[in-house]
Amino acid sequence: MASDLSALDLLVIQIDGLHMDDNLLMLGAVGVDADGHKHPLGVVEGATENAATVQALLDNLIDRGLDPAVCRLFIVDGAKALTKAIRRTFGADIPIQRCQIHKARNITERLDPKLHAAVRRALRQAWELDDADKAERLLRNLARRMELEAPGVSKSILEGLDEILTVIRLGLPLELRRSLASTNIIESMNAVIRQVCRNVKRWRDAKMALRWTASGMLEAAKGFRRLKAHKQLPVLKAALLKHREANATAVDQTAEAA
Repeated sequence: MASDLSALDLLVIQIDGLHMDDNLLMLGAVGVDADGHKHPLGVVEGATENAATVQALLDNLIDRGLDPAVCRLFIVDGAKALTKAIRRTFGADIPIQRCQIHKARNITERLDPKLHAAVRRALRQAWELDDADKAERLLRNLARRMELEAPGVSKSILEGLDEILTVIRLGLPLELRRSLASTNIIESMNAVIRQVCRNVKRWRDAKMALRWTASGMLEAAKGFRRLKAHKQLPVLKAALLKHREANATAVDQTAEAA
């Protein structure tokens, strides 16, 4: 909660919330460095994953040495407050990947079970394509097929479509995309935190919950393994640099035209 982050060459940051009870949420962050090593970065308390809670976490990370000018890949579960705060803090062009596992679960939970296998197959087919435009067309076609049977699900498929395909648009290899298309890293850490806190019957206050959560994060870090596709991380680093340079050029051209 107070460690210096300035020496970490972080390429990826995952953020997710963990409910300790009905009125207390811990919002945590985990980072992956250029060598594929995972690091618990920080945690703050809040009532919900609202903009103020997210901003408090991001401000804390920056105060401890996280350079906001560096382009990194953020991976989130889809909460709008998370995306809004990340873009406000790190730039409108910052790459954000929404968790594909959460997305698939949100879609299938609202469908007739007889449609689950076909929809999951279509989603998997789109997400494993190397061409983001083709993947988008497949997902739009799936949404059109769902319009009559489940119009709400059709809208859910299209919601946040760009962020679902971020790892494809960055041109990452399939193995690396599979490692970075979900919030599995931070959810594994949250599972350890739950295990550490399983015997707590009542949280006296937020400070107590923070101490226990931070202890759980450190315990989880003992079991962290390098990212499976760590040898492909130079591809991500180059893609992030290219992404930032391309957006900087587009902004300059817009300014000149104005």
